[in-house]
Amino acid sequence: MRELSTEEIRSSFVNCPKGETKRMHFPPVMPLLDWEDMDFLGWTDPKAPNRAYLVIDSGEDPLGVALRLPTGNRKANFFKSMTCSFCVTVHPAGGVRLFSAAKPGKAGKQGDTVGLYVCADLACPLYVRGKRESALIQPAETITREERIQRLRINVDRFATTFLGHGN
Repeated sequence: MRELSTEEIRSSFVNCPKGETKRMHFPPVMPLLDWEDMDFLGWTDPKAPNRAYLVIDSGEDPLGVALRLPTGNRKANFFKSMTCSFCVTVHPAGGVRLFSAAKPGKAGKQGDTVGLYVCADLACPLYVRGKRESALIQPAETITREERIQRLRINVDRFATTFLGHGN
């Protein structure tokens, strides 16, 4: 992913008002990111934990998607595990969360959303590169690290297509 300025990131969002993007808070580690290892930029707002953001480098212009996490007290079953739909990393309970995104434009204003189960920390690019590990032993795979990275990119692109309404 190419390095983006905070203004480029803020202006990339297609499903939230400009006022919300002005109020979003970036993670404190953002200046330290290794952009070459990022297939997308994702974070939970440090001051609004029910809000998260995803920025996909989709060619000419980045695609920013404002995400929401369900509110309420979610009971975590310690023995339950879940798999991220982006990077296919298996996590213990709470390590994968349901994020929802209002679709852009008229569809989103009418309440149409897209949901996805992904790593709660949105660090999928780090998991596929072995720079971060889940607490669980992962199932054996016969594909290479580069193929895992390619699978992540395909899954992220598939989400972007569905989100924008081009896959229906």
